[in-house]
Amino acid sequence: MTVLVDTTIWSLALRRLPRRLSPSESRLVVEWRRLVEDGAAAIVGPIRQELLSGVREANVFERLREHLAGFDCIAIGIDDYDEAARFHNRLRARGVAGSATDLLLCAVAHRTGIPIFTTDRDFQRYARHLPVALHEVV
Repeated sequence: MTVLVDTTIWSLALRRLPRRLSPSESRLVVEWRRLVEDGAAAIVGPIRQELLSGVREANVFERLREHLAGFDCIAIGIDDYDEAARFHNRLRARGVAGSATDLLLCAVAHRTGIPIFTTDRDFQRYARHLPVALHEVV
C-alpha cells in the first residue's frame, strides 16, 4: 500500500536528530522507515519543494535532492488543482480553513485513493469533511 507522506513526517525523519525526538515522534519515524523500506512512501512536488527550501548549504541541498529522487513522486494534474479548489470551497462553507498546499495534497490523495501520513492536525479536520483517509500508526 502506497502512503502519501506529508512534510511534517519527512522533516521528523530527515531533519531531526533521533535523540531529540519524543517517544511518539520516534514511533512516527519508525513507521516512516518501514514505509520507505517497503517502497510505500510517496511524495508530491510541493512537498519536495518545501523540504528543499531553506537548505542553506549547497552540498546538503544536493544530498537531500538526490535522496528524495529515490521516492515515488506522484504527478499532479490540472484536475487535482480544480479538486483542491472544490475542497477549499467545501471546507470554507463549513467554517474550516485550509492551505492551498494541504488541499492539493488532499486532492491527490483522493484521486489516487491513498492515505496521507502527517502530524498536522489540520488534516484531521479536513478528513471530517473531505473524502480523504489518514495513515494511522498502529
